[in-house]
Amino acid sequence: MLITDLLISPSCLAEALRDPRSAAGQAVERARAAGVRVWLATGALGAYRSAAPSAAVLAAFAAPCQWLSALSGDADPAADDPLAVLLSRGLARLGAGARLLGRREGDLAPEALLAATLDPQPVAFVDLAAQQDRIRPELERRLDAVLRHGHYIMGPEIAELEARLAAYVGVRHAISCASGTDSLEIAMRALGIGPGDEVITVPFTWISTAETIAQVGATPVFVDIEPATFNLDPARLAAAITPRTRAIMPVSLFGQMPDMAAISAIAGKIPVIEDGAQSFGATRHGRRSCGVSAIGSTSFFPAKPLGCYGDGGCLFSDDEALAARMRAIRTHGGEKRHHHPYIGMNGRLDTLQAAVLLAKLALWDDEVAARGRIGAHYTQLISQRASAVTPPALLAGNTHVYAQYTIRAADRDGLAARLKAQGIPTAVYYPKCLHQQPCFAHVGHGPFPESERASREVLSLPMHPLLTPGLQERIVAGLA
Repeated sequence: MLITDLLISPSCLAEALRDPRSAAGQAVERARAAGVRVWLATGALGAYRSAAPSAAVLAAFAAPCQWLSALSGDADPAADDPLAVLLSRGLARLGAGARLLGRREGDLAPEALLAATLDPQPVAFVDLAAQQDRIRPELERRLDAVLRHGHYIMGPEIAELEARLAAYVGVRHAISCASGTDSLEIAMRALGIGPGDEVITVPFTWISTAETIAQVGATPVFVDIEPATFNLDPARLAAAITPRTRAIMPVSLFGQMPDMAAISAIAGKIPVIEDGAQSFGATRHGRRSCGVSAIGSTSFFPAKPLGCYGDGGCLFSDDEALAARMRAIRTHGGEKRHHHPYIGMNGRLDTLQAAVLLAKLALWDDEVAARGRIGAHYTQLISQRASAVTPPALLAGNTHVYAQYTIRAADRDGLAARLKAQGIPTAVYYPKCLHQQPCFAHVGHGPFPESERASREVLSLPMHPLLTPGLQERIVAGLA
């Protein structure tokens, strides 16, 4: 039996609180030990209070539980048993793996749960649900505030978020936008890059890096990567610069920054745009990603280290004039309403997404630290127990946020299949280099041996800030 969520009825709560050794008490503890998310219904608080011997006892029981908010559609005052209707409708929102621990017909009786063989919880590649458990009250409060004030576009949460992000990165300006793809295009448009220009980047990255170069009419020029870090190799950069080079766009792949000082020194007066879509929170020699170049760009795609619940992105700069142009281009090229000195786009971040990000910022420092610890633990385990694979290297002077924990394996596809058979998800970022994509066939560059080898060997393992040491050991055991 697979149970992912367990909603507790007032009757079973009363039984469990009366005697923790009762069937209900043991059922709740067994569910928790199996990793099942245990819920109490906010709309049933009165019934729970009546069932509990004291408010303190209820509070102690509820501390590790999640509270399921009551929606307006959950209430049915005309029902014979409004509480049963509320619990039933709340249960339906929890999904197919949810059960109601109760004594009524159709409920899961405590004795049945104790007698059942519980299936192990699915291994999450990125566990957004567990993260949401930690921020639910603040998340719901902030989302409700947006629904109440109704400023869904450029609401007050946008300015609050931008101020907090700029302070975090250590720059004067943060310009939120609709995605990490839009942010790159806005950056290049603000620099005046267009047809006839060249922008240097890497061929081993997500397509949006080079796609946006083409979207502004420029030509991507690819430079191969360092094999250890998967990032742009500064030793190969100078040879790619021509009189038409208008920007250099290194990618901080998988969560760590390249040697930005070396890249900037080679670039000279050529602007550097850091594509930090995967590295927000990482540092190099104490300076944060997105704050070490003319423009920094990041993504808030849900799976990113700091992700919203849709698309989102942000640009960072210390340059007042450049920031003003980027803000204008983000909003149809307008510096103020009905005055448009630039051709722009509709690239604004939604207020609801800003509210999600603000709720997540409460845990951000802890999550960045946890990612570093978990990545280091993976590397230690792999080095000791899985000699057939190569863990990622950490460049001296860097911290890493491990947006993906990416190993190398000669038999990558075979290894992925073996892990899948054990219930362990993996992903390949990226199986084909950009110069091998049909849309860039006209560029005519290559080969890029390090990028091509990486595309054949890389495999990303489950990674998120709540990954437990025990689960890491299980995953690494599957690599051996």
